[in-house]
Amino acid sequence: MDIRITRENENDIEEVRNILKNEFGDAVYGEDENTLEVIIGRLLDKMGLKIAFAESLTGGLVMHRITNVPGSSKYLIGGVIAYSNDLKKVMLSVKDETLRKFGTVSEETALEMAKGVRKTTGSDIGASTTGIAGPEGGTIKKPVGLVYTAVSGIRGDICKRNIFKGNRLMIKEMSAQMMLQLIRRYLLPIHNS
Repeated sequence: MDIRITRENENDIEEVRNILKNEFGDAVYGEDENTLEVIIGRLLDKMGLKIAFAESLTGGLVMHRITNVPGSSKYLIGGVIAYSNDLKKVMLSVKDETLRKFGTVSEETALEMAKGVRKTTGSDIGASTTGIAGPEGGTIKKPVGLVYTAVSGIRGDICKRNIFKGNRLMIKEMSAQMMLQLIRRYLLPIHNS
């Protein structure tokens, strides 16, 4: 969400800014032209960490956003766009048993993808997305818009489950945004320690 503050008095703007920061806490990640990808890049660069991505649902959208930031080659190793289960198994070490038991769109698969891309690339952090962008492919248990985003790194492994509403492109964009937000929140405790 973008919030624009307009006031005639600079002190009023500062007061509203402080109220919003207090109210929303670490959900506020930047001001002015700061985007999530810029903030993440600064954190990774400052900490000397490298990241790699395993994207299924987002089809490279996250890496596209990361590479829009000048200097991203300092911290981005690269990634794998693994749409097929065969590629997930070969390139990301996702177990056949995991795919059979839990399915492609699952917490277990997302975590194995994140760990796998980390291992394959030698990165400090691996991040992944898997989900159902629609408009077809959903079921009652796994509806269109179900997305798992995972991060694997020096702080362990985490995975977030979301159900997004909207058309295919909206679901992909929200998934990319969620992945970037998850990475930022993952990095903050490392940065602050």
